[in-house]
Amino acid sequence: MSSASEQSASEQEARQGAEFGRSPARLPADGGRHARAAGVNGRPRPAVPAPEPGAPVWPGSPEPLGAHFTVDTHGVAGTNFALWAGGAEAVELCLFGENGTDGPAEGETRHPLTELTDEIWHGFVPGVLPGRRYGYRVHGRWDPWTGARWNPAKLLLDPYARAVDGDFGGPPGRPRTALPAEVYGHVRDWPQQQVADTVRDERDSAPHVPKGVVVADRDDAADDRRPGTPWADTVVYELHVRGFTMRHPGVPERLRGTYAGLAHPAAVEHLVRLGVTAVELLPVHQFAHEDHLLRRGLGNYWGYNSIGYFAPHAAYAASGTRGQQVAEFRRMVRALHAAGIEVILDVVYNHTAESGELGPTLSLRGIDNRRYYRLQGDARRYADYTGCGNTLHVAQPNVLRLIADSLRYWVTEMGVDGFRFDLAATLARDMRGTDEPDMRAPFLAVVAQDPVLRRAKLIAEPWDVGPGGYRVGAFPPPWAEWNDRYRDAVRDFWRGALPDVRDLGYRLAGSSDLYAWGGRRPHASVNFVTAHDGFTLRDLVSYDRKHNEANGEGNRDGTDANRSWNCGTEGETDDPDVRALRRRQIRNLLTTLLLSTGVPMLVAGDEMGRTQGGNNNAYCQDNETGWVDWSALEDPGWRAVVRLCSRLLALRRTHPVLRSSAFFSGRRQSAHGLRDLAWFTPGGTEMTEADWYAPTATLGMYLSGRDIPQRGPTGGPVTDDSFLVILHAGPRPVRFLLPGPPWAESYELVADTSREDQQTAPGTRRRAGARTVVPARSVLLLRAVPTGRGVRA
Repeated sequence: MSSASEQSASEQEARQGAEFGRSPARLPADGGRHARAAGVNGRPRPAVPAPEPGAPVWPGSPEPLGAHFTVDTHGVAGTNFALWAGGAEAVELCLFGENGTDGPAEGETRHPLTELTDEIWHGFVPGVLPGRRYGYRVHGRWDPWTGARWNPAKLLLDPYARAVDGDFGGPPGRPRTALPAEVYGHVRDWPQQQVADTVRDERDSAPHVPKGVVVADRDDAADDRRPGTPWADTVVYELHVRGFTMRHPGVPERLRGTYAGLAHPAAVEHLVRLGVTAVELLPVHQFAHEDHLLRRGLGNYWGYNSIGYFAPHAAYAASGTRGQQVAEFRRMVRALHAAGIEVILDVVYNHTAESGELGPTLSLRGIDNRRYYRLQGDARRYADYTGCGNTLHVAQPNVLRLIADSLRYWVTEMGVDGFRFDLAATLARDMRGTDEPDMRAPFLAVVAQDPVLRRAKLIAEPWDVGPGGYRVGAFPPPWAEWNDRYRDAVRDFWRGALPDVRDLGYRLAGSSDLYAWGGRRPHASVNFVTAHDGFTLRDLVSYDRKHNEANGEGNRDGTDANRSWNCGTEGETDDPDVRALRRRQIRNLLTTLLLSTGVPMLVAGDEMGRTQGGNNNAYCQDNETGWVDWSALEDPGWRAVVRLCSRLLALRRTHPVLRSSAFFSGRRQSAHGLRDLAWFTPGGTEMTEADWYAPTATLGMYLSGRDIPQRGPTGGPVTDDSFLVILHAGPRPVRFLLPGPPWAESYELVADTSREDQQTAPGTRRRAGARTVVPARSVLLLRAVPTGRGVRA
């Protein structure tokens, strides 16, 4: 126990406004019990004072934002709370339950925050330990016509909460059929909506909403070794934490669907065997389910409905939701890093789960609606460039800080290696009246100069649904972009819908027409054929039309522009010829992707024939439709596809010419060299300008390993084998004349997608200058054999 004089001195110092947290002790997320017993520097720690209902809150500090547990030099343990709420008239901190209790969030204690510094309301509460639940009530005017929507009856989630306990929709264990009316800031007479959003609802929302959780600062993470994979070597694998593991037979049932499940050796082993270098996780920020989905007995599966930008989604935790989810996520990251795999998060900073003016009041709307969201001239209405009801006002300093702080937190504290930004064009929309994306926008400037963020992998989805929102190729360095022009060109070629091969040539070679400016490199192009949004690869070759009836929207949702071909039969079939053709088309698409210059992105399960039954918008299908079916690996045909992917990725790792970090020029790199990139017709001649405009189903691409347009670490040339890639999308075989000297003396077959089993293909030699038969709808990968190695017919 501490002496009375020590406690008195501590209280006096705190009340005089001394900053909290000097010489802080970092406690684990177990409520701090072990650290309290051990004390500081081996000395017994004084007793921790507990707050009493109605006791004054110490002034605390406005920095950092959020809830931060600390122990001062006199042994007083507690938590500092700081909330930006610029236009508020008053803020109440609401604490729930007791420290370490596991029961429902009862016993609310309200503490007015009386300190206001630079629009930040703050206070330090002694005795509040990690694991304690909290929220805020923010007071102010109710005037929707001017955008003012303060309502202290609504408990608000801290935007900086690092963990969230509970869910929106009612007491734990009770099935949700809709969002409760109490979570709306306005009176909601659904479905009539006769009073719209203008009358304030005075009912308490606290029993129906989740609470933030106080989390201890991170322990030393020196054992976490980031892979640091160069962009040119990166292979992205997009996956859903829950969907990837829910049916995995090697993951224990209790861990399926969780961060711990993804960290399990059985899950990691597949990633390592396949050869990917990074996982891109669909949203793991805390998110909420939309009311219209709950009313249909569904939920938001993908998670593009964020409400907590610092908190890992609690439903994906196997260990608990009182801060345990934070530690579990970190363990997952460390396990992936130990296997050489980076972690990229798909993040949704363009909108929140509060939707439009008829949506619920969960957090930002009740803190300061006018400063967090972009409003129309009629301030009751929200500017919606996202298609989700609202748009964050990223140019506002407080919003910009929220996003930047969140990004830095996930990099420095949670260990992630990069981000893919959903609807990134929204983050670049300006405030100057043109209302279009501006590549000089404050958000992009902040990221470019930030010493932490500019070193992370940054990937833009370079479009949104607003005017001028399509910005593929426009994002500045150091950004990479999802390249949907690659997707469209490759799909159209293999379904026979490409009028000529001009666009395909650019896409295969890294899309220099889009990215060869400002010193950008081929890795600016993230190449993909499929993504979470749209058909799976198997469905792309099995369906001409979407089949989204299970979503409950009359099959109106999802795109109709699928660029797919069902190979003659709609949906699943027992016809062996159709099934064989579909699998061959999958091999063609995957091989094209993995041999293209740029960063390839695979989608979890595509390599093993995952199907969604023709649903191209499975955002609400948290079931077998949306989960990876690992039983497909019992089929020898799909195992062969996995082996093909693994083999092609191993080739990429081994051969720098297949993952060039510089754009090809099509010119000689030396007086005695070849062009670094050359294109050939089936007749074995180099393509002319007219050939690029002529209809064709066949294209030869020669990559010269002797003339790679890049230099090694010491400035010397990089040399490699040379390869000829022949892509043939025609329905009948074609005879292709293999280019002779100086291109090659002979060629060795490396891969042939017409074969289901690739084990018998490699090693076959073919004479240069002779014609070789390219099977219908296939890709041949041939290695140019140097003179003197001999030729086998």
